Amino acid sequence: MTAGAADTPLSGADAVVVGAGVIGAAVALELARTGRRVVVVDKSGGAGHGSTSASSAIIRFNYSAWDGVATAWESRHCWTRWAEHLGTARGPGLASFRRTGAVLLDAPGSGTSEVTALFERAGVPYERWDAATLRSRVPGIDAGRYGPPRSLLDDAFFAGPEGELGALFTPDAGFVDDPRLAAQNLADAAARAGVRFLFRRAVVGVLRDGDRVAGVRLSDGTAITAPVVVNAAGPWSGGFNRTAGVGAEFTVGVRPLRQEVHQVAAPAGRGDGTAPGPSGTGTRTGTGPIVADVDLGTYLRPFGGHLLVGSTLPACDPREWLDDPDACDPRPTPARFETQVTRAARRFPLLGVPNRPTGVAGVYDVADDWSPVYDRTDLPGFYVAMGTSGNQFKNAPLAGRFLAVLVDRVEAGHDHDRDPLRYTGEHTGLVVDLGAFSRKRPPAEGAASRTVLG
Repeated sequence: MTAGAADTPLSGADAVVVGAGVIGAAVALELARTGRRVVVVDKSGGAGHGSTSASSAIIRFNYSAWDGVATAWESRHCWTRWAEHLGTARGPGLASFRRTGAVLLDAPGSGTSEVTALFERAGVPYERWDAATLRSRVPGIDAGRYGPPRSLLDDAFFAGPEGELGALFTPDAGFVDDPRLAAQNLADAAARAGVRFLFRRAVVGVLRDGDRVAGVRLSDGTAITAPVVVNAAGPWSGGFNRTAGVGAEFTVGVRPLRQEVHQVAAPAGRGDGTAPGPSGTGTRTGTGPIVADVDLGTYLRPFGGHLLVGSTLPACDPREWLDDPDACDPRPTPARFETQVTRAARRFPLLGVPNRPTGVAGVYDVADDWSPVYDRTDLPGFYVAMGTSGNQFKNAPLAGRFLAVLVDRVEAGHDHDRDPLRYTGEHTGLVVDLGAFSRKRPPAEGAASRTVLG
């Protein structure tokens, strides 16, 4: 539902969500399910048109801390029951979870030994592979240990391997086939629950009533009054916090980061034929699995007869921080394309490196420790779902529920800062401490070395 500039001023909303990406749409749906009248505002033309549309939409579970693993594993059950999660009938027009499995190469810094302990606690199935098993299960892969990642300009990039790598395999991982459609599915479900969407509208001000938030003002002069505002603006979230006058108490910084994902033809043995998976598991694909390769600094995901090739953001690569997310050039650059695809070709020698770059560039909303901030703020009524860092698409179903719990309990007087709330997953029964996503959490040890993989 899109409102025109001639609409009368809005009042009487219980909550305004700023941002209609996959996170904002999920938040709006869950707030509406608590009985709130919700308005969503987004400067783009539709749900999921911003950073969500450039997501690789990978569903995996390897995080460095318990609450990340528990959130991802619970969220995976939402994706495999997507129609049920949305409260609609199965059928065309819904995004689909493709179960490929995921391989995390067992390189230094991959954290596989720590992750397996968390997997056992959470009940996430996994297998440990040696190099011989890796080669047999992933045809065409080179199991050599080449790391740490290096620039293509470094003569050592083309040096031979020093030993071989094993891997950690999670059979229940995969990807969502259309991230923008997933956001639209959530928005449609929210609209059925009474949520109103205002697209092509920019928020330019935050209304206050004494010491608490009272709504937002739009660029066309419209005022939307509401006692709750949720900042789910993705790469624009830091700027929106500044507009609201919040953030000084945050111990976690957030910045927009431009990032490219490239597309190349899949080598032999990694096409994209699909077949139905067992009931409740999503669609099982005939492709090779997703490969996360921190040894060379890249990851690969099947995509309709092609591969999506992304970066794990190794230390040797420059970061492209943006002051203004709107300044992001959506076209891939030759230098980054050559770097990433050459790294992927080192791992899969049959992979060709085209002369012309193909793919997309998007903007991550990156937190200092690569973990999101789902929290209240020091401005009563103003909440944030931000710092999603390119790795939270998979957790959108839970992010919506986390914010709904936070809003319900904090607005009722609970002090989340002193007594962090907990969420129990309806599918797994796992308990997530929402304090792990606090704006005031202690800086994580080794955070500077973390990547989009967590």
